Amino acid sequence: MKIANDILIPELARLLAEGKEVRFTPSGVSMRPYIEGDRDSVVLAPLNRKPRRGDILLAEVETLCGRKTYVLHRLIRIEGQTLVLQGDGNLAGEERCKAADVIGRVIRIENPRGRRKPLTRGKLWFALKPVRKWLLKIYRHTAVKWLYK
Repeated sequence: MKIANDILIPELARLLAEGKEVRFTPSGVSMRPYIEGDRDSVVLAPLNRKPRRGDILLAEVETLCGRKTYVLHRLIRIEGQTLVLQGDGNLAGEERCKAADVIGRVIRIENPRGRRKPLTRGKLWFALKPVRKWLLKIYRHTAVKWLYK
């Protein structure tokens, strides 16, 4: 059952503000290959420490047209008080927000069988940014087809 973000995210934020961990299944492909939308689930925890480069954060960001939206993307750098986020599957495009706009931090990623995916692989993926274009193309044309058979 799919729940609209304008209903789901405030409820997640409320539970996280109470100090609870929450699990949900994100949609979209911007975090491929580490999070497969509509397939993998993530567990979020409150952001009870300073965000660190490499963290996957659920945050409210402003789009180019000035509309607010939510993203589940990796923190790629910190510019003063501004957090710069980018999806692992995105080759370009970044989002910016403040720490106050962060709703939660991913502490676990699980595939449909309950197997955990290591969070540390994201650092390697970030280092491979110059060749990600080709790696993503291979992934999309091979692994995704195999996964969804």
